Amino acid sequence: MPSSAKPTDIDRLLGIMARLRDKDHGCPWDIEQRFETIAPYTIEEAYEVADAIARNDMPALKEELGDLLLQVVFHARMAEEAGLFDFAAVAAGLCDKLIVRHPHVFGAESQRDARAQTVAWEAQKAAERAAKRAGGSEPPSAIDDVPVNLPALTRAEKIQKRAGRVGFDWKEPGPAVAKVAEEVAEVEAALAGGSPDELAEEIGDLLFAVTNVARLSAVDPESALRRATAKFERRFRAVEATLAESGRRPQDATLAEMDAIWDAVKRLERAPPR
Repeated sequence: MPSSAKPTDIDRLLGIMARLRDKDHGCPWDIEQRFETIAPYTIEEAYEVADAIARNDMPALKEELGDLLLQVVFHARMAEEAGLFDFAAVAAGLCDKLIVRHPHVFGAESQRDARAQTVAWEAQKAAERAAKRAGGSEPPSAIDDVPVNLPALTRAEKIQKRAGRVGFDWKEPGPAVAKVAEEVAEVEAALAGGSPDELAEEIGDLLFAVTNVARLSAVDPESALRRATAKFERRFRAVEATLAESGRRPQDATLAEMDAIWDAVKRLERAPPR
Protein backbone atom coordinates (compact mmCIF):
# COMPACT_ATOMS: atom_id res chain seq x y z
CA MET A 1 0.00 0.00 0.00
CA PRO A 2 1.46 3.43 -0.90
CA SER A 3 2.49 5.44 2.15
CA SER A 4 0.07 8.22 1.20
CA ALA A 5 -2.92 5.88 1.12
CA LYS A 6 -5.22 5.98 4.13
CA PRO A 7 -5.88 2.52 5.56
CA THR A 8 -9.46 1.47 6.14
CA ASP A 9 -10.66 1.49 9.71
CA ILE A 10 -10.67 -2.33 9.66
CA ASP A 11 -7.01 -2.33 8.57
CA ARG A 12 -6.29 0.21 11.29
CA LEU A 13 -8.04 -1.94 13.87
CA LEU A 14 -6.10 -5.02 12.83
CA GLY A 15 -2.87 -3.05 13.04
CA ILE A 16 -3.70 -1.81 16.53
CA MET A 17 -4.46 -5.35 17.66
CA ALA A 18 -1.18 -6.60 16.22
CA ARG A 19 0.69 -3.84 18.07
CA LEU A 20 -1.06 -4.65 21.34
CA ARG A 21 -0.01 -8.29 20.98
CA ASP A 22 3.59 -7.48 19.99
CA LYS A 23 5.77 -9.44 22.39
CA ASP A 24 8.43 -6.73 22.59
CA HIS A 25 6.46 -3.49 22.53
CA GLY A 26 2.84 -4.45 23.19
CA CYS A 27 0.58 -4.37 26.23
CA PRO A 28 1.53 -6.96 28.90
CA TRP A 29 -2.12 -7.78 29.62
CA ASP A 30 -3.01 -8.27 25.95
CA ILE A 31 0.11 -10.36 25.34
CA GLU A 32 -0.65 -12.88 28.07
CA GLN A 33 -4.24 -13.56 26.97
CA ARG A 34 -5.37 -16.86 25.44
CA PHE A 35 -8.57 -18.01 23.74
CA GLU A 36 -9.97 -19.35 26.99
CA THR A 37 -9.19 -16.19 28.97
CA ILE A 38 -10.80 -13.93 26.36
CA ALA A 39 -13.91 -16.09 25.85
CA PRO A 40 -15.75 -14.77 28.96
CA TYR A 41 -15.29 -11.20 27.70
CA THR A 42 -16.70 -12.24 24.32
CA ILE A 43 -19.84 -13.57 25.99
CA GLU A 44 -20.11 -10.48 28.19
CA GLU A 45 -19.86 -8.13 25.22
CA ALA A 46 -22.61 -10.01 23.37
CA TYR A 47 -24.88 -9.51 26.38
CA GLU A 48 -24.03 -5.82 26.49
CA VAL A 49 -25.07 -5.54 22.84
CA ALA A 50 -28.39 -7.18 23.72
CA ASP A 51 -28.79 -4.84 26.69
CA ALA A 52 -28.26 -1.73 24.55
CA ILE A 53 -30.89 -3.00 22.11
CA ALA A 54 -33.34 -3.71 24.95
CA ARG A 55 -32.85 -0.14 26.22
CA ASN A 56 -33.13 1.25 22.66
CA ASP A 57 -29.87 3.10 23.31
CA MET A 58 -28.39 3.51 19.85
CA PRO A 59 -25.21 5.38 20.90
CA ALA A 60 -24.53 2.58 23.38
CA LEU A 61 -25.29 -0.01 20.71
CA LYS A 62 -22.67 1.51 18.43
CA GLU A 63 -20.10 1.37 21.21
CA GLU A 64 -21.02 -2.16 22.28
CA LEU A 65 -20.86 -3.45 18.70
CA GLY A 66 -17.34 -2.03 18.54
CA ASP A 67 -16.45 -3.87 21.74
CA LEU A 68 -17.87 -7.07 20.29
CA LEU A 69 -15.89 -6.56 17.08
CA LEU A 70 -12.76 -6.21 19.22
CA GLN A 71 -13.41 -9.70 20.54
CA VAL A 72 -13.51 -11.10 17.00
CA VAL A 73 -10.31 -9.28 16.10
CA PHE A 74 -8.61 -10.45 19.32
CA HIS A 75 -9.44 -14.11 18.71
CA ALA A 76 -8.45 -13.86 15.05
CA ARG A 77 -5.11 -12.29 15.97
CA MET A 78 -4.31 -15.06 18.43
CA ALA A 79 -5.24 -17.64 15.80
CA GLU A 80 -3.02 -15.92 13.24
CA GLU A 81 -0.09 -15.98 15.66
CA ALA A 82 -0.65 -19.72 16.11
CA GLY A 83 -0.70 -20.28 12.34
CA LEU A 84 -4.34 -21.36 12.35
CA PHE A 85 -6.27 -18.64 10.48
CA ASP A 86 -6.55 -14.86 10.35
CA PHE A 87 -9.27 -12.21 10.30
CA ALA A 88 -9.46 -12.33 6.49
CA ALA A 89 -10.17 -16.07 6.64
CA VAL A 90 -12.92 -15.45 9.21
CA ALA A 91 -14.54 -12.85 6.94
CA ALA A 92 -14.13 -15.03 3.84
CA GLY A 93 -15.71 -18.01 5.58
CA LEU A 94 -18.65 -15.88 6.65
CA CYS A 95 -19.11 -14.52 3.11
CA ASP A 96 -19.10 -18.04 1.67
CA LYS A 97 -21.58 -19.28 4.28
CA LEU A 98 -24.01 -16.39 3.66
CA ILE A 99 -23.94 -16.99 -0.09
CA VAL A 100 -24.51 -20.74 0.27
CA ARG A 101 -27.38 -20.22 2.70
CA HIS A 102 -29.11 -17.64 0.47
CA PRO A 103 -29.42 -19.29 -2.96
CA HIS A 104 -32.65 -17.34 -3.51
CA VAL A 105 -30.58 -14.13 -3.41
CA PHE A 106 -27.21 -15.15 -4.86
CA GLY A 107 -28.26 -18.18 -6.92
CA ALA A 108 -30.96 -19.38 -9.24
CA GLU A 109 -33.61 -20.36 -6.69
CA SER A 110 -36.90 -18.49 -6.60
CA GLN A 111 -37.51 -15.84 -3.97
CA ARG A 112 -38.64 -17.04 -0.53
CA ASP A 113 -40.73 -15.41 2.15
CA ALA A 114 -39.32 -15.13 5.67
CA ARG A 115 -40.91 -18.37 6.89
CA ALA A 116 -39.64 -20.38 3.92
CA GLN A 117 -36.18 -18.89 4.38
CA THR A 118 -36.12 -19.95 8.03
CA VAL A 119 -36.98 -23.54 7.05
CA ALA A 120 -34.39 -23.58 4.28
CA TRP A 121 -31.73 -22.01 6.54
CA GLU A 122 -32.21 -24.68 9.16
CA ALA A 123 -32.16 -27.43 6.53
CA GLN A 124 -28.87 -26.09 5.17
CA LYS A 125 -27.39 -25.90 8.66
CA ALA A 126 -28.47 -29.50 9.31
CA ALA A 127 -26.79 -30.60 6.09
CA GLU A 128 -23.60 -28.78 7.08
CA ARG A 129 -23.64 -30.45 10.49
CA ALA A 130 -24.10 -33.86 8.88
CA ALA A 131 -21.19 -33.20 6.54
CA LYS A 132 -18.96 -32.29 9.47
CA ARG A 133 -19.89 -35.50 11.27
CA ALA A 134 -19.42 -37.72 8.20
CA GLY A 135 -16.97 -40.50 8.97
CA GLY A 136 -17.13 -39.87 12.70
CA SER A 137 -17.49 -42.57 15.33
CA GLU A 138 -20.96 -41.43 16.41
CA PRO A 139 -24.06 -41.17 14.21
CA PRO A 140 -25.25 -37.62 13.51
CA SER A 141 -27.94 -36.25 15.80
CA ALA A 142 -30.55 -33.55 15.35
CA ILE A 143 -29.14 -31.90 18.47
CA ASP A 144 -25.48 -31.87 17.42
CA ASP A 145 -23.44 -28.71 17.91
CA VAL A 146 -25.68 -26.89 20.38
CA PRO A 147 -22.98 -25.11 22.43
CA VAL A 148 -22.80 -26.39 26.00
CA ASN A 149 -21.85 -22.96 27.40
CA LEU A 150 -25.02 -21.18 26.25
CA PRO A 151 -27.22 -19.82 29.02
CA ALA A 152 -29.20 -22.78 30.36
CA LEU A 153 -32.60 -21.48 29.23
CA THR A 154 -31.33 -20.67 25.75
CA ARG A 155 -29.68 -24.07 25.35
CA ALA A 156 -32.78 -25.89 26.57
CA GLU A 157 -34.91 -24.00 24.04
CA LYS A 158 -32.49 -24.72 21.19
CA ILE A 159 -32.40 -28.43 21.96
CA GLN A 160 -36.21 -28.52 22.17
CA LYS A 161 -36.43 -26.77 18.79
CA ARG A 162 -34.00 -29.21 17.20
CA ALA A 163 -35.97 -32.19 18.52
CA GLY A 164 -39.19 -30.57 17.33
CA ARG A 165 -37.90 -30.25 13.77
CA VAL A 166 -37.70 -34.04 13.48
CA GLY A 167 -41.19 -34.54 14.95
CA PHE A 168 -40.44 -35.05 18.65
CA ASP A 169 -42.70 -32.27 19.85
CA TRP A 170 -46.17 -31.23 20.84
CA LYS A 171 -48.12 -29.10 18.38
CA GLU A 172 -49.54 -26.70 20.97
CA PRO A 173 -48.77 -25.48 24.50
CA GLY A 174 -51.57 -27.40 26.26
CA PRO A 175 -49.75 -30.72 26.80
CA ALA A 176 -46.60 -28.81 27.80
CA VAL A 177 -48.57 -26.93 30.47
CA ALA A 178 -49.84 -30.29 31.78
CA LYS A 179 -46.21 -31.44 31.91
CA VAL A 180 -45.37 -28.40 34.06
CA ALA A 181 -48.11 -29.41 36.52
CA GLU A 182 -46.66 -32.94 36.60
CA GLU A 183 -43.17 -31.58 37.29
CA VAL A 184 -44.49 -29.30 40.05
CA ALA A 185 -45.96 -32.37 41.78
CA GLU A 186 -42.61 -34.12 41.52
CA VAL A 187 -40.83 -31.10 43.02
CA GLU A 188 -43.33 -31.14 45.91
CA ALA A 189 -42.66 -34.86 46.46
CA ALA A 190 -38.90 -34.25 46.46
CA LEU A 191 -39.33 -31.41 48.96
CA ALA A 192 -41.33 -33.74 51.21
CA GLY A 193 -38.86 -36.63 51.27
CA GLY A 194 -36.24 -36.54 48.55
CA SER A 195 -32.52 -36.06 48.71
CA PRO A 196 -30.88 -32.77 47.71
CA ASP A 197 -29.80 -34.37 44.41
CA GLU A 198 -33.33 -35.57 43.71
CA LEU A 199 -34.73 -32.12 44.47
CA ALA A 200 -32.18 -30.45 42.17
CA GLU A 201 -33.08 -32.89 39.39
CA GLU A 202 -36.81 -32.27 39.75
CA ILE A 203 -36.35 -28.50 39.79
CA GLY A 204 -34.26 -28.83 36.62
CA ASP A 205 -37.05 -30.84 35.01
CA LEU A 206 -39.54 -28.14 36.00
CA LEU A 207 -37.41 -25.38 34.47
CA PHE A 208 -37.04 -27.44 31.28
CA ALA A 209 -40.82 -27.96 31.11
CA VAL A 210 -41.54 -24.25 31.63
CA THR A 211 -39.05 -23.45 28.85
CA ASN A 212 -41.01 -25.79 26.59
CA VAL A 213 -44.26 -23.96 27.35
CA ALA A 214 -42.60 -20.67 26.46
CA ARG A 215 -41.21 -22.05 23.19
CA LEU A 216 -44.54 -23.55 22.11
CA SER A 217 -46.20 -20.23 22.97
CA ALA A 218 -43.71 -18.31 20.77
CA VAL A 219 -42.23 -16.60 23.84
CA ASP A 220 -38.47 -16.30 24.23
CA PRO A 221 -37.84 -17.75 27.72
CA GLU A 222 -34.59 -15.84 28.25
CA SER A 223 -36.28 -12.51 27.47
CA ALA A 224 -39.34 -13.42 29.52
CA LEU A 225 -37.20 -14.21 32.55
CA ARG A 226 -35.24 -10.99 32.11
CA ARG A 227 -38.49 -9.01 32.05
CA ALA A 228 -39.76 -10.85 35.12
CA THR A 229 -36.51 -10.16 36.97
CA ALA A 230 -36.64 -6.50 35.98
CA LYS A 231 -40.23 -6.33 37.24
CA PHE A 232 -39.22 -7.89 40.55
CA GLU A 233 -36.33 -5.44 40.85
CA ARG A 234 -38.60 -2.47 40.15
CA ARG A 235 -41.20 -3.55 42.69
CA PHE A 236 -38.65 -4.46 45.37
CA ARG A 237 -37.05 -1.04 45.03
CA ALA A 238 -40.51 0.46 45.52
CA VAL A 239 -40.91 -1.62 48.70
CA GLU A 240 -37.56 -0.29 49.95
CA ALA A 241 -38.53 3.29 49.09
CA THR A 242 -41.86 2.97 50.90
CA LEU A 243 -40.16 1.63 54.01
CA ALA A 244 -37.51 4.36 53.80
CA GLU A 245 -40.26 7.00 54.06
CA SER A 246 -40.79 5.85 57.65
CA GLY A 247 -37.09 5.50 58.35
CA ARG A 248 -37.03 1.73 58.05
CA ARG A 249 -35.19 -0.88 55.99
CA PRO A 250 -36.46 -4.28 54.76
CA GLN A 251 -34.69 -6.04 57.61
CA ASP A 252 -36.65 -3.84 60.03
CA ALA A 253 -40.04 -4.95 58.65
CA THR A 254 -41.91 -8.25 58.78
CA LEU A 255 -42.56 -10.32 55.67
CA ALA A 256 -46.28 -9.60 56.05
CA GLU A 257 -45.62 -5.86 56.03
CA MET A 258 -43.44 -6.10 52.94
CA ASP A 259 -46.00 -8.32 51.20
CA ALA A 260 -48.69 -5.69 51.85
CA ILE A 261 -46.50 -2.97 50.35
CA TRP A 262 -45.68 -5.27 47.40
CA ASP A 263 -49.37 -5.84 46.72
CA ALA A 264 -50.00 -2.09 46.85
CA VAL A 265 -47.19 -1.49 44.34
CA LYS A 266 -48.69 -4.14 42.02
CA ARG A 267 -52.13 -2.55 42.20
CA LEU A 268 -50.64 0.85 41.44
CA GLU A 269 -48.74 -0.51 38.41
CA ARG A 270 -51.82 -2.26 37.06
CA ALA A 271 -54.20 0.64 37.59
CA PRO A 272 -55.42 2.09 34.30
CA PRO A 273 -54.11 5.59 33.49
CA ARG A 274 -56.49 8.41 34.28
